[in-house]
Amino acid sequence: MSMIRELRAAVRPALRRDNRSGYGSGGFTGVDRATSSAVVDCAAYLDGRRHPEPLSPADALRTVRSAEGQDRDGFVWIGLHEPTEEEFSGIAQEYGLHPLAVEDAVHAHQRPKLERYDESLFTVFKTIHYVEHAELTATSEVVETGEVMCFTGRDYIITVRHGGQGSLRALRHRLEDDPELLGKGPSAVLHAIADQTVDGYLAVADAVQDDIDEVEIEVFSDRTGGSKRGGGDASRIYQLKREVLEFKRAVSPLMRPMQTLSERPVRLIDPDIQKYFRDVADHLTRVNEQVLGFDDLLNSILQANLAQATVAQNEDMRKITAWAAIFAVPTMIAGIYGMNFQYMPELRWKYGYPAVLLLILVICYGIHRGFKRNGWL
Repeated sequence: MSMIRELRAAVRPALRRDNRSGYGSGGFTGVDRATSSAVVDCAAYLDGRRHPEPLSPADALRTVRSAEGQDRDGFVWIGLHEPTEEEFSGIAQEYGLHPLAVEDAVHAHQRPKLERYDESLFTVFKTIHYVEHAELTATSEVVETGEVMCFTGRDYIITVRHGGQGSLRALRHRLEDDPELLGKGPSAVLHAIADQTVDGYLAVADAVQDDIDEVEIEVFSDRTGGSKRGGGDASRIYQLKREVLEFKRAVSPLMRPMQTLSERPVRLIDPDIQKYFRDVADHLTRVNEQVLGFDDLLNSILQANLAQATVAQNEDMRKITAWAAIFAVPTMIAGIYGMNFQYMPELRWKYGYPAVLLLILVICYGIHRGFKRNGWL
């Protein structure tokens, strides 16, 4: 749940006010001014430790590459939140990012994927946030999606985040507390982002499981004191099924990129880090199986709900038919004696009226007992 609270707490204005890099405080070029509003954080890391000075993206790259001549390992980590084309163009030009990948990063709404462009990897992760709700309704939003896109190069990683959740601020702080891990370079950051994203999937899957259990219990609950009619609402089940489908679209396409990162040699991924991608891939496989199970289970619940609705309708029709048969008796007798013929039996009998009423009651009672014994009433 701490992961969910962290995702929920991440909002764009707060992140940009907390610009740890100091980027946007004055003394910038025209490109710097254009990108400063989109940059959440920008830092150079040398031998796993953050450079103490606030740097612009261009200065950070120069700092890292000049340190390479001194036999020091370093990389730049730039974090952006929903940049426009103008805000991203300067960084893209400085770091030599491919135009197609830049276009995907700016406009978002991409499927999870892993692509290689020249000397960089472009990775797209779908972040999932569970929307808390007091009661599941036919219009409840259960999951909310966002995106984190990563440009991973030899000496840089650029993360572009879309949506109000999926913050990387706490992740950056945790990595900065582990210089040995950060010393592995950009691939260590890419692994940490993938791991956090998949851990978020696990937390959301558990929460969605609770919602499905609630619906399942309600569908098969006895709410009529002995007659199994089911309390489920098909519109609620269908809404939950749509939300699970949104979850599935985030999880399933990521399977292949994770297999690539964990099983095949990738030049920009440190071999020591690649083994950790296998653990992420295992967790992702588990979540994917859960989501597929959710879909099948909801199909079964929906079919059971519809079957119960059909049974309930049949029961109602049997009751209506039974009562119609009962009321047909007095209707028939009253109809016969209302034909106004002059010569009809028992018309002038003193006890004819109470006798007919008694006959009606006896016949109706007998028919009622018969229907009750057969389960129609």
